[in-house]
Amino acid sequence: MAACAVLLPVLAGCGGSGGPVSAGPAPTASGPVRLWPGREGATVPPADPGGAPAVYVPGLPPVRGQNVHEVDPVALVKAEVAAGSAGVPPATAAAIRACGKQPAGACPVLTPYYRDLTGNGRDELVVGIDMPDGMMSVRVYTADRNGLLNRIMATTESVVGVELAGRDVVLRVPSGNPGYELITAWSWDSKERTMLPTREQIVRVPQAQASPGAPQQASPRVSRDASQGPS
Repeated sequence: MAACAVLLPVLAGCGGSGGPVSAGPAPTASGPVRLWPGREGATVPPADPGGAPAVYVPGLPPVRGQNVHEVDPVALVKAEVAAGSAGVPPATAAAIRACGKQPAGACPVLTPYYRDLTGNGRDELVVGIDMPDGMMSVRVYTADRNGLLNRIMATTESVVGVELAGRDVVLRVPSGNPGYELITAWSWDSKERTMLPTREQIVRVPQAQASPGAPQQASPRVSRDASQGPS
C-alpha cells in the first residue's frame, strides 16, 4: 500500500490488489471559440470618451486649499445660470435664481454630498438639481490648484436613485424594459480629466420594488449634465 500512497496525488485510488485505478478521462478545458474566423470584421473607430469636457464655473471666489466644503452649492449653481452654462430649462433656471426667496423645499438644488472621486485626497462636491417631469441633473465639481471650480461631471435624465460607491457615482435609471433598470457607474479618468460612464448593466428590479404600491427606499437624488474638469 505504500506504493499506492505515493501514487495518490496522480491517480484516483488503488484496487484491492494494491494496483492503481484510473479516475477516468480528465475533462477537456474549454475556452472561447471564434465563429466564422474567415469573415472580415467591421472597422471599429476609436471610442468617444463619452463624457463632457471640463467646464470652468466663473463668478465665484477661489477656494482655499481646494476645499470644496467652503462652496455654497446654491451659489455655485446660480453662478452657472448667470454664466449661461447651467444647461437647465428656463423654469428651472428661474427657480434656481429664486432660491432663498421661496418657501423651504422649493429650491431645486438638493442637499450636497462630498466624496474624493478623483483620488487626489480631497473631496469633490456632488450636487443634484430637480428638473421638470421627474428629470434630474447630477453634477460633480472639483477645485483646481488655483482654487477655481470646475464641473467634471454633468448628466440629466430620469433618475430612480443615485449612489456613491468607492470613487464612482452610480445612477439607476429606467431601462425601457418593464421590470428592469439600467445602472451606470461614472468614474474619474485622469487622462481625460473628467468623469466618464465606465460601466453599464441592466438589472432586474426586485419584485418588492416592482409591485405597485410597494414602499420605496429613499435614495439621495443626484443629477447629470455631461461636463467635466481637472482637479
